[in-house]
Amino acid sequence: MNIHEYQAKALLSSYNIKIPKGEIAFTADEAAQVARDLGGKIWVVKSQIHAGGRGAGKFANNPNGQGGVRIARSNKEVKAHAAEMLGQVLVTKQTGPEGKKVKQVYIEEGCNISRELYLSILIDRSNSKITMIASTEGGMDIETVAKKSPEKILTLPIDVVSGLKPFHSRKIAYLLDIPENMIKNASSMMSSLYKAFTDLDASLIEINPLVITDDDEIIVLDAKMNFDDNALYRQPSITSIRDEDEEDPMELEASKHDLNYIKLDGSIGCMVNGAGLAMATMDIIKLYGGQPANFLDVGGSADKERVTIAFKIILSDPNVEGIMVNIFGGIMRCDVIAEGVIAAALEVELNVPLVVRLEGTNVELGKQILIDSGLPIVSADNLADAARKIVNEVAKAS
Repeated sequence: MNIHEYQAKALLSSYNIKIPKGEIAFTADEAAQVARDLGGKIWVVKSQIHAGGRGAGKFANNPNGQGGVRIARSNKEVKAHAAEMLGQVLVTKQTGPEGKKVKQVYIEEGCNISRELYLSILIDRSNSKITMIASTEGGMDIETVAKKSPEKILTLPIDVVSGLKPFHSRKIAYLLDIPENMIKNASSMMSSLYKAFTDLDASLIEINPLVITDDDEIIVLDAKMNFDDNALYRQPSITSIRDEDEEDPMELEASKHDLNYIKLDGSIGCMVNGAGLAMATMDIIKLYGGQPANFLDVGGSADKERVTIAFKIILSDPNVEGIMVNIFGGIMRCDVIAEGVIAAALEVELNVPLVVRLEGTNVELGKQILIDSGLPIVSADNLADAARKIVNEVAKAS
């Protein structure tokens, strides 16, 4: 689960991590009022969407104009920038060409920046440890830094049992060349960051840039936070700030029914039980020249109702030109899948090719149910046969 920058900063502030003052605004007039309330002579107007690269992004209605993060030196400029952003589609390297509509802007006080640094904390699944990443090249994409100047990045694994220790923080502070008189504050900030990460079941906290001001303060100038979906049941304060408008409607609907669904760009819808089998299914579709439209794992214990819902979600994607069902029946019985497929096909008036491959518990019964349905369902003998058939069926239909 993702949240907006202003929400991430509010959470970090609750852990005594210093952030600039700012407020959210939903209209240009509200933005101007926020600037007046904040005071000062310079402000930053920031589009709030769930995507990075906002400053370098472009608005679809004005691709030659300014991006989604702008400096303003008067209330009039704040209002003008907000008016140009709100209601418009911002396209960044992370949104894809479709972009995201800006529905709110964050107005923040200006900051006297002396240096920009990079600091993040995340789960490194390759070593099962929490890992802190730091670099002196703040304000740049960490991927670019890793490619061009890998020696300027410190990757520091932290044992989850012992946690972050003072020597970890000092090592990072020295790498970042933080002045000696600020080491204590920097170490305290990192300890608070680690505590926020573990307390809130975060999967990522990225601060880019973390700045040192002319007044020798350490301030979080931009923040991104992601959370482990599997832990949200114990984080009601996090789920309460979820912005469903920023999420794909099909993925959102799937999550409400405990279906693991991710929308992709292809034309062949996939319904599979088991994440590994779902990935293998997508791979073999590509091997035979097709493009998967989604990842969808219905789970090992799905019933007829969940299968029907899964079918509806797949077919709600207008790009889907065919569906491949690949089920290995262990806990999930093949006859249950067959009944769900038929119920869904009848309910949604299936009008695209459907290829079904069943194997496992009650497989013969499941195949017979499909045959007896009288529906134009193509049966497959194995995974390769299913992939070949769905790719051919889609090609014929188009």
